[in-house]
Amino acid sequence: MRPRPRSGGEGMPDKSGESGRSPVLFELFPRLQQGLPYVSLACLPTPIQRLERLGRELRVPQLYVKRDDLSGLMYGGNKPRKLEFLLADALKRGASHVMTFGAAGSNHALATALYARKLGLTCISVLMPQPNARYVRRNLLLGHRVGAELHLAGAGLGRPDNMPRVYAAAIHQILMHRLLDGRRPTIIPPGGSSPLGTVGFVNAAFELREQIREGELPEPDCVYVAAGTIGTAAGLALGFRAAGLKTRVVAVRVTVGGFATARRLVDLAERTNRLLFGADPSFPLVGLSAVDAEMRDDCCGNGYAIFTPEGMAAAGLMREYAGIELDGTYTGKTLAALVKDAAAGMLAGKTVLFWNTLNSRRSAEDTSNVDYHELPACFHRFFEQPLQTLDSDG
Repeated sequence: MRPRPRSGGEGMPDKSGESGRSPVLFELFPRLQQGLPYVSLACLPTPIQRLERLGRELRVPQLYVKRDDLSGLMYGGNKPRKLEFLLADALKRGASHVMTFGAAGSNHALATALYARKLGLTCISVLMPQPNARYVRRNLLLGHRVGAELHLAGAGLGRPDNMPRVYAAAIHQILMHRLLDGRRPTIIPPGGSSPLGTVGFVNAAFELREQIREGELPEPDCVYVAAGTIGTAAGLALGFRAAGLKTRVVAVRVTVGGFATARRLVDLAERTNRLLFGADPSFPLVGLSAVDAEMRDDCCGNGYAIFTPEGMAAAGLMREYAGIELDGTYTGKTLAALVKDAAAGMLAGKTVLFWNTLNSRRSAEDTSNVDYHELPACFHRFFEQPLQTLDSDG
């Protein structure tokens, strides 16, 4: 791929990012560059890697991985793509703080804190209790280390329809103090899964199309991706249709109940489509439906962040045959769905792409000297209570 010029968008400062490349979408639909806030944070395009050994083991010879775990030099995974637009919006609004949400070990909340600090913003993280794991401890310590303001809200990850009320109560309580001193945080939704954040994965779909055209892989028949707050899956599904690809999204649900549903995915994709069309009418309006993305409900296990034997076994396969680390909350369960389908013969003769949404960058921040007692007392439980049984490798 040829280098692309940086862009800050209309009225935005020119903030140099990790790669100095602006989105593929800005080349193809130039008015988006003026209509959408954007700041370069990610290191794009992320590599495509053929998984030859794992493919032989699973009898899926055309098996590839999209290495979004390398999407940023400071912190990878699927969040930097969204934050390029969401944090740019906060800058455009003149905010000094952003407020976001997630579970206690939220990768999204941590990524937001890291990249917000890079841009001179402070992150307020409103977090909910979750099953304990080593990564929860790591993310909390690192979030605290980089200056995130941590709050614990609610009793745990319960029904999806109750989440807005829990977060609304926390927002009200926190903002009462912010309004007194004049600071108004810009709200970033859980997972960054708003139409603006989802644009990052519409761009990822067009990025993949370029890699296909350049011969890095054949056009995939299907892409397996974790579905938490569904912004990643919705953006890919919309992007594939808009880019003229026949690739189908297999969205593997890792959250409970109605967090990730086909209806929510289509709704978010449609709202993102209207946002893009409104910014540049040359962007196509596509008729997305539930058949454009398969929502898998059979690999979540007993709930969000509760590791499963199948997920950990799949993570072990990826480690053994490709040297890539997965996790028990998102990517292990996603690969477990792929392994299950391969064993059933459903992937014979197909080109399959696994989209790795987990960060694999080691942070330059040293947390070895951070005492968890420095965190608000409500978070101490995650360092004092036992880990779940399957969390042996962290």
